[in-house]
Amino acid sequence: MREPFDDVPQQPPLDPQEAVRRHIRTPQRKRFYTSAGVAETDGGFSITLDGKPIRSPSGKPVIVPVRAIAEAAAAEWNAQGETLDPLTMPLTRLANSVVEGVTDRVDEVAEDAAKFLGSDLLFYRAGHPETLVAREAQHWDPIVFWAADALGAHFVLAEGVMHVGQPEAAIKAARAAFPTDPWSVAAFHVVTTLTGSALLALALAHGFRDEDEVWAAAHVDEDWNIEQWGIDEEAAVRRAARLVDFKAAASMLRVGTPVFD
Repeated sequence: MREPFDDVPQQPPLDPQEAVRRHIRTPQRKRFYTSAGVAETDGGFSITLDGKPIRSPSGKPVIVPVRAIAEAAAAEWNAQGETLDPLTMPLTRLANSVVEGVTDRVDEVAEDAAKFLGSDLLFYRAGHPETLVAREAQHWDPIVFWAADALGAHFVLAEGVMHVGQPEAAIKAARAAFPTDPWSVAAFHVVTTLTGSALLALALAHGFRDEDEVWAAAHVDEDWNIEQWGIDEEAAVRRAARLVDFKAAASMLRVGTPVFD
């Protein structure tokens, strides 16, 4: 018997955008259930379809540690029409990724996100024009200063794109502030890869910046270019798809398992 998740493409935690590309090539499945709900179970909460808990493609139980996330994922199933559209089910895809690819390799996924600390978006600044320089400083400087003050992570900034090595002590201090449970690590990784910045993910995870501020900070250069030259339609579509996954990951970080003091 096929499981409910079999037709929801798995979202590899290391490349959320690949899920979008894969879905484009995947026929949509007709809705096969009446309603979705949430049931309390050992270790958390399960998402149910007509009372039956969903499972991952390999048959693993999908048990969410926080009711709010389970309810939001169930709402995605309830919002489906005659056919299932996985692109409108980011929390379901993220939950699937955790069960299939993160639970047994939390450290590996966290270390992959930590690689961004060596060349974070926030480290490389424009030299001109002044309006862009000022806008980057407005969005990025407070986060860099926060990392230094709150985390003890003192990073080096550079002008242009030439790589600048970062102090090992700074990388180690920032890495120590990463979340540790599988669900938060998965969400943290998605935020990092979609924004190009582990520092932005840290600011979000620790409540220093909200999701709208983080998304705006991640697109300072892009938004400035749009103001100068206009928007590219294909780029706008790709950005909208990334935003869907970003918001799902941000919500998981916001209400996920508490891991910070």
